[in-house]
Amino acid sequence: MANLELIDVGKRYGATSALKAINLSVPDGEFCAFLGPSGCGKSTLLRIVAGLAGEHEGTVRISGRDVTAIAPSDRGVAMVFQSFALYPHMNVARNISFGLSMQGVPRAVIAEKLAKAARMLQLEPLLERRPAELSGGQRQRVAIGRALVREPGLFLFDEPLSSLDAALRVQMRIELERLHAELRATMIYVTHDQVEAMTMADRIVVMNAGHIEQVGDPLTIYRQPANLFVAGFIGTPRMNFLPAQPVAQQDEPALLIRGGVRVPISIESVAHVLIAGRSTFKMTYAYETINGQPVGTPTPVSGNR
Repeated sequence: MANLELIDVGKRYGATSALKAINLSVPDGEFCAFLGPSGCGKSTLLRIVAGLAGEHEGTVRISGRDVTAIAPSDRGVAMVFQSFALYPHMNVARNISFGLSMQGVPRAVIAEKLAKAARMLQLEPLLERRPAELSGGQRQRVAIGRALVREPGLFLFDEPLSSLDAALRVQMRIELERLHAELRATMIYVTHDQVEAMTMADRIVVMNAGHIEQVGDPLTIYRQPANLFVAGFIGTPRMNFLPAQPVAQQDEPALLIRGGVRVPISIESVAHVLIAGRSTFKMTYAYETINGQPVGTPTPVSGNR
């Protein structure tokens, strides 16, 4: 297992800045999801951690060791790609163990690690099959097994379920959660799917346009969005945005919205707005249901994004 620290990490492609001064710490054993829309930089950040993105700004530390200039094979990480990247002419057993063979690991050790991974991923009946004879979910488990036998300190997943159908995605989410609970390994998971991030991750890193908008556990991200981007991005259906102004009525704080409607809010919410230095702001209104009845939760959100 390993922890991860990113210090002022940035990446440019010519005049385009893909990542801007990313600072993040991921503790040992955490399942951390990078969540954001397409093009926000989440996969680029994952590739930087893996050492596959070429030159970049800033520092990458894994378990306290500066790996910024270290080759991917020496970082103690294993990556699972969206495309599976299996060798079509090799059977399942060879696909899983090929990397170990290339490293010169003794056959007895390879056999032991292969048996353990096959048992954990329920691949034992499939070891002699080739990728063309497997379902999408089975191929994904083979790709995970190939990473598992390396016994890395850090697992990296780059949208591994996006090519699967809905039923398989649900099944594989359960498999990944079970795997994390069993290994207690540090896992970084890139996705644009809110359901995947909200159901699997211990913490979510919400990204947009090359920078981090908010870091927090799923409920905090949902109930206390840091700005308008997070409030609008998280949740289905999207939150409603209403222009509002803080007012006081009989010493009770409230929001005044269009049409003169007053919505009571907490003292903590008023303090949040005053600290942000804004006298007007937008209120988000997320609808949930309790016993089939809609219940609205007003939340002030400062900031322009």
